[in-house]
Amino acid sequence: MLHINDLVFRIGGRALFDQATVHIPAGARVGLVGRNGAGKSTLFKLILGEYAADGGDISIRPRARVGRVAQEAPEGETTLLDCVLGADTERSQLLEEAETSHDPHRLAEVHERLNAIDAHSAPARAAAILAGLGFGAEAQARPVSSYSGGWRMRVALAAVLFIRPDLMLLDEPTNHLDLEATLWLQAYLATYPGTLVVISHDRELLNEVCNRIVHLDRTKLVPYGGNYDDFERTRREKMDLAAKAQVKQLEQRRKIQGFIDRFRAKASKARQAQSRVKMLERMGPVVSVIEDRGMSFDFPDPEPMSPPIIAIDNGIAGYGDKTVLSGLNIRVDMDDRIALLGANGNGKSTLSKVLSGRLKLLAGDMHRPAKLRIGYFAQHQTDELNMAATPYDHMAQLMKDAPEAKVRAQLGRFGFEQDRADVKVANLSGGEKARLLFALMSRDAPHLMILDEPTNHLDIDAREALVAALNAYDGAVVLVSHDPHLVELVADSLWLVADGKVAPFDGDLADYRKFLLDQARDARRGDNVGGERAASGNRKDERRAAAEARAQTAPLRKKVQDAEKRLEKLGGDKTKIEAKLADPKLYSGPGEAVAKLQKDLAELDRAIANTESEWLELHEQLEAATANA
Repeated sequence: MLHINDLVFRIGGRALFDQATVHIPAGARVGLVGRNGAGKSTLFKLILGEYAADGGDISIRPRARVGRVAQEAPEGETTLLDCVLGADTERSQLLEEAETSHDPHRLAEVHERLNAIDAHSAPARAAAILAGLGFGAEAQARPVSSYSGGWRMRVALAAVLFIRPDLMLLDEPTNHLDLEATLWLQAYLATYPGTLVVISHDRELLNEVCNRIVHLDRTKLVPYGGNYDDFERTRREKMDLAAKAQVKQLEQRRKIQGFIDRFRAKASKARQAQSRVKMLERMGPVVSVIEDRGMSFDFPDPEPMSPPIIAIDNGIAGYGDKTVLSGLNIRVDMDDRIALLGANGNGKSTLSKVLSGRLKLLAGDMHRPAKLRIGYFAQHQTDELNMAATPYDHMAQLMKDAPEAKVRAQLGRFGFEQDRADVKVANLSGGEKARLLFALMSRDAPHLMILDEPTNHLDIDAREALVAALNAYDGAVVLVSHDPHLVELVADSLWLVADGKVAPFDGDLADYRKFLLDQARDARRGDNVGGERAASGNRKDERRAAAEARAQTAPLRKKVQDAEKRLEKLGGDKTKIEAKLADPKLYSGPGEAVAKLQKDLAELDRAIANTESEWLELHEQLEAATANA
């Protein structure tokens, strides 16, 4: 389908591609990966002919249709459904010709072609794609101009999915999507019948969708079979082998060079020494093993604070006279890791603003300690950065009384070494700006961090670093993200924000996927008449009853989770003490230290036994409550 042969392309004197070659067969679903700035988006422009290569060639199968998301969001008074239908220009032209042509032979050809391209089912297909991306039937009838830029980019994505090109190029397709639309897109692309090349930093999408990975690595295109996890494992194995080969080659060169140095001047050994010089030349340069510099984040830990750090009773949230959320009865503790679920527009950002103190409740009570510190991250905050200032300038302004070393140390936690800390913000990449926001919002060791789409501009390595940093952080986290991988690895509680309410979701992200599929299936059935609509109503009643049952048992589940966390912490403390007692150096010191550790260990054993008994009792209560619900 796509052949790239010996591609050479330079920009600003820097080589992005140098003799790069890769072949992509028809039907392959390929993930194009590489560091930010490596040239992934540039490759798409070269494939589409927007840039001219300096050398080599790119060829696409003759008569193959190539599709990509329009760079500019659609606009105008056309409805969403008509906008998507209009993307299939052949269908539109044939329908127009069917209305205007008077040639019976031509009319027969037109209708035959309309049948061949399945034109009559097109409205249903377009509506299904729009629904999957978050547009209900009512929304599809509204004009495109009534939506914001992010929502209109969803329409542009729907258009390219609808035309089903032979070769589809997608560049970060999940950037404007919420978690629900992202999960739908993963399922759609996983069964795409054409050839797909996708640039994405969403590890879950690359694992669920792709059966090949092409790595843009130091100006070359390196193909790998399998999904992203397969690629990562294979690449690590290759690098380990290369490292071993490097060590072996260096040792061989050292021995040969030693022989040459010892016997070059001796006439009896001159011939052997000369042969080894030639041997050394034939070996060529030492195999180079270059690994990209790893990214790391490090959030400062706050001092402990008694639970709850936030509690809301009978809260109502909204703007002016408009209520967005009501019946808010929630609490947040220091060890909570909460992800907010629900489609965009249901109130996740509203709840985030209430928790962060940026929005006051319209009614109800909110309790929070006066010393509570909250860090708030929102992607739009990049617009508030001073483009002419440096990261150091931004941090120094917030840490007015801190010495320079302390300011730079906080920046260093997020990858801003001396050279990058003094670069103007205007010259930073999107990922670096996001990292700067992390550094700024965590400068005073907040007890709670609220993160609204924190990964939009982070590459895969940076996302993995963020996961590690959040899991090591001692404060509470409230997370809004379309990245399933981040949610699964960080959150231990899911809250569903829907229908003006906030309630714990009983299950993990796999259960939530099933919940969304059930909802979509019920919605499709609900479009029918008679008994099917009644059945849909019954299912909604069943789901509502199940949700109420989950809400009733939520406090008990919370107690079970708290007991599990205490057990985990006690187990960790016990492991540390046992490690100290196993150290022979301990017994060469004062006996009081040994006695204290042994006393602490005994107290921990008692605490673990008591907590285990409490957990068992609570678990039995939860099972009984669930059975009776």
